[in-house]
Amino acid sequence: MEPGAPVDTAAAVRELKRQLEDEAVGPEQRASLLSDGLRKALSMAALQADSSALTRVKSHMYLSGVLSLCVHTLSMDPRKLHGGWSAATTLAQLTSSCCVGVEPGEQDEAFHRLFLPSVMEALLSLASQLVKGAESLSLLRKVMDSVGWLLRGHTHLTAQVLSSVHYEHIQVCDDVPVSLLCVHLWTQVCTVSRDFLAGLNEESVMLLLNDAVCQLAVSSDPSAGGASVRLILLMANQLKVCLRPLLLRFRGLDSLLDKDWRGRGFDQEVDQLIALLQSSSESQACSKRVWAACAIQAAWRSFQTRRRVKNLNTAVSTLQRRYRARRRRWLQQQEVQQCEEDLKYQVCVRRQQARREFHYKQRQLLQLLPPDQVQSYLAECERRAAVMIQSFWRGFTWRRHYNTLRHTLRHTHTQQQAARTIQRVVRRFLKRVRALKATPITPFWIGQMGLTDSRRVELKRHMEEYISVHISSRVSLQQCVSLHEEVQHLLLSELQRGEQQRREKERREALLAHTHTQLELLRDAPPLSVVMVTDAESLLSPSASIAARARNAHNALLQASRLPWWRMLNKKDAENVYCPAQPDGLEAEFGGLFLGGGASRQNKEYGGKLDELNLE
Repeated sequence: MEPGAPVDTAAAVRELKRQLEDEAVGPEQRASLLSDGLRKALSMAALQADSSALTRVKSHMYLSGVLSLCVHTLSMDPRKLHGGWSAATTLAQLTSSCCVGVEPGEQDEAFHRLFLPSVMEALLSLASQLVKGAESLSLLRKVMDSVGWLLRGHTHLTAQVLSSVHYEHIQVCDDVPVSLLCVHLWTQVCTVSRDFLAGLNEESVMLLLNDAVCQLAVSSDPSAGGASVRLILLMANQLKVCLRPLLLRFRGLDSLLDKDWRGRGFDQEVDQLIALLQSSSESQACSKRVWAACAIQAAWRSFQTRRRVKNLNTAVSTLQRRYRARRRRWLQQQEVQQCEEDLKYQVCVRRQQARREFHYKQRQLLQLLPPDQVQSYLAECERRAAVMIQSFWRGFTWRRHYNTLRHTLRHTHTQQQAARTIQRVVRRFLKRVRALKATPITPFWIGQMGLTDSRRVELKRHMEEYISVHISSRVSLQQCVSLHEEVQHLLLSELQRGEQQRREKERREALLAHTHTQLELLRDAPPLSVVMVTDAESLLSPSASIAARARNAHNALLQASRLPWWRMLNKKDAENVYCPAQPDGLEAEFGGLFLGGGASRQNKEYGGKLDELNLE
């Protein structure tokens, strides 16, 4: 077959699976059949040009169950197999090779957690049997190489190997080549895979280091000792600082190396390891300071803990007291709730009993009535029930309407208060503006500001001298003085009259603004048919004159409504007689405001409602 030619490896795997499932094939012949089939399938995949063909055939072997049959065959006694130890060793090599590079797909978790540990356990068991049976060392080397190949592909199996019982049996063997094989196993794995030690946890590294040191302490063979020293140096080279704390646990290792392993042909490696141990001891001195600091912190924390424990009784008692109080309140709430539920249940039961008694009495009454009066009695009961339902419904609707109306009246009253407040602020502001714009009042004493008494006396003397020198021929001195005083009195009266007119004008404007505001509020007010006694105060005018005028008009309207019918024949005359004429001055002053006196339907309704509210 030419290399690179397309070959159906899946067909070869299926053919191998079919042969293994054949009943004519016994368990003893299965080892040779598996070895031949695996070797053939791997050779066919290796000859293909596609690099992923080998991975596909390995994955197909796992998914088809061929590798599981290999593990089952390895777990059997090799002496019962066709070919013996050699066939078992060959099958172990092929199985280990097929387990590296597999893509299990959806069965990834089962492959790594179940299948691979079973393969490693079968390999270690085979190696342990080879050591116990004192078989050929080459077969043991092949099995250990298979273990190393599987470890390089799956580093998470290291902890299983180091803690395996079969591996311990191999280690305790007194044969030097066997011990050397164990050390070479880990050396090859660490050399080929640089990240092998970095992926291990501290416990696994400590077990591996313990194996190497144990070989130095137990064995006296130079080859085993040199391999152990080189393994420790290799681990130190890859782990660097992380290995030094672990080396410090082996006290006296430097002296053991100096006494027992010098002059054995690997002094240079021994010197390197001793230097590494001594540098680790120096770092241990620094770690003592850290330990001292930790001791001080531990002492301080223990002191704080003891002090907290002393106060623990108080804290516990407080906690218990609060918990009991909360528990007591919860129980009380539960009791109250239970009592309320019992009360509701009793009320329901009593209502049901009363309803039954009522129906029973009603049925007895119906039995006492004559047959021709039963329908009328039932109709009367229905009418009374309908009346009661209607009364309750109307009461509910009117109460709801009253609540809405009360809210509206309260809102109207709030608007009135706000309007009064705004008007008061605006009036004060306008008064200040007018005061600023008004011309200043000339003082009664006409003269320069800031005159002193001496200057005033001097000016008066100069004026008298001037008058004595320039005597008027028409007006005497007494007439001038009287004219001056008259002018001063006229000026004072004019100023007072202007101030009074300004005040009257402001009062008139304020009264008109207040009247217009009252008219707007009265126009927006609800009808008098729904006004209550408590809400009637908002309809009254705060002005005494307007209230008095409205009261007089209301009294006149009431008197007119109480007259006999023959007096009301001429409505116009009645209005002229019983409604006094309104002064034109007040009408003009209040801007044509109607203050009452008409006998219209609205005024009658208003008067009647006010009479009912006792506002007269």
